[in-house]
Amino acid sequence: MSVIVDKLGKHYGEQIAVNNISFNISKGEIVGFLGPNGAGKSTTMKMITGYLKADSGTATVCGIDVASNPIEVKKKIGYLPESNALYYDMYIKEYLSFIGGVHQIPDLKSQIENIIELTGLTIEQKKKIGQLSKGYKQRVGLAAALIHSPEVLILDEPTSGLDPNQIIEIRNLIKQQSINKTVLFSSHILQEVQAICDRIIIINKGNIVADDTLINLQKNNQSLEEIFKDATLITTL
Repeated sequence: MSVIVDKLGKHYGEQIAVNNISFNISKGEIVGFLGPNGAGKSTTMKMITGYLKADSGTATVCGIDVASNPIEVKKKIGYLPESNALYYDMYIKEYLSFIGGVHQIPDLKSQIENIIELTGLTIEQKKKIGQLSKGYKQRVGLAAALIHSPEVLILDEPTSGLDPNQIIEIRNLIKQQSINKTVLFSSHILQEVQAICDRIIIINKGNIVADDTLINLQKNNQSLEEIFKDATLITTL
């Protein structure tokens, strides 16, 4: 398994954000991670990446425990957070050079050229990040997540701010990357999840309320919207 989450939990004071959840993701899987606002999606993703410390349980990435060896885990993960914090005063290539330098990538110049082409940034590559549209800023964040050729991609709302044509391009890119990577993908756009993902995990109030292949979830001819609605109406004590 590329990602193993075992009884992972996070509290904020008396509020339970993530309630001892468990799931595994294998190499080559694209897993859609769904839930209402505040359900615990982003918190879970942050704990898997080592950005946020878990209060209980464990997360393992490519056989490496996140809590005991967070630096090595970060080498294995490409992470696009929902906020997508960028340095707006830096040029695209300058920013990717900075990220690549952190990862100590050999032949960095060539890799930057490759990743710019891969993420569709070629026509904007001479601009500062602050001059870009929201969609192109999202592409820069995705390029930064991919530049070190990670084994695991964790993408929190990766198509946010993209127009329909750009969404199709990024969808195809994610599918292409999943051939030799593990992808955990969060989105509020259910049609997008349905188009990309093989398996769906739904979290509600910090609890996993569904975890199965899309085919199995839809065996009663329910739409993903109906499945989501039914699962998230469940009140978990």
